[in-house]
Amino acid sequence: ALGNATRIIPFIKNEDKTYLATMTLGAVSDTLDAWGQISYTGQTRYQEKDLRDILKEFTGNIKQIPPMYSAVHHQGQRLYELARQGITVSREEREVAIYSIDLLDIDNKLDLPAVKIRIDCSKGTYVRTLCHDIGQRLGTGAILSNLIRIRSGDFAIEQSCTLEELLHTTNIEEHLLGIDYPITLIPALSIESPDDIDAILNGRMIKTSTKLPDGIVRVYANNYQLLALAVSTGSSEQSVIKPERVFK
Repeated sequence: ALGNATRIIPFIKNEDKTYLATMTLGAVSDTLDAWGQISYTGQTRYQEKDLRDILKEFTGNIKQIPPMYSAVHHQGQRLYELARQGITVSREEREVAIYSIDLLDIDNKLDLPAVKIRIDCSKGTYVRTLCHDIGQRLGTGAILSNLIRIRSGDFAIEQSCTLEELLHTTNIEEHLLGIDYPITLIPALSIESPDDIDAILNGRMIKTSTKLPDGIVRVYANNYQLLALAVSTGSSEQSVIKPERVFK
């Protein structure tokens, strides 16, 4: 996000995610991925049907224990800071939502089997933990060996560009999305009165007869310029609009 667009980040940070992940069977590690201290279980035999059934078991609302190598706080310290000191502490389970797990590919020709999956999940899901838990359930052990986030909310990897492309572009705006692109599901209000527009831009409340749900709304000038994200409260007859984030 650039400029004023940084001000909408608090309103989009809880978006769902989609990942492409590869988990390697027959191994475990202290970080739950291929970049930690790896131990080999010696167990690489499994039935594909069992794997498919287990993936279904991990679909829905599930409990996860955050890995020690994570940014979760424990008594004022990050877990990874403790882990680097060789300290392991008890962590509370957290509920996350796994909307779907699709089995995309299995490569049994490598030294250790590699399973590629696509995961649609809620914010806060640890894919490393998911792979580890699947491996434990399968009886082989598993580590995350590759991960690509291909979607975060309304943003898809197809819309991204490389740093190299940005460094050599002659028009950076052609790579930018509109400031309101990721918040289009938030209800919108358009105002035309110059007095109302001035009030919103200066952080003052206005009233409107437009029926709006209570909560966050987008406020536009003449259905075009995004003026603010505001809080709407009121009755069926009238809503009070109080600006929260103003975009001048």
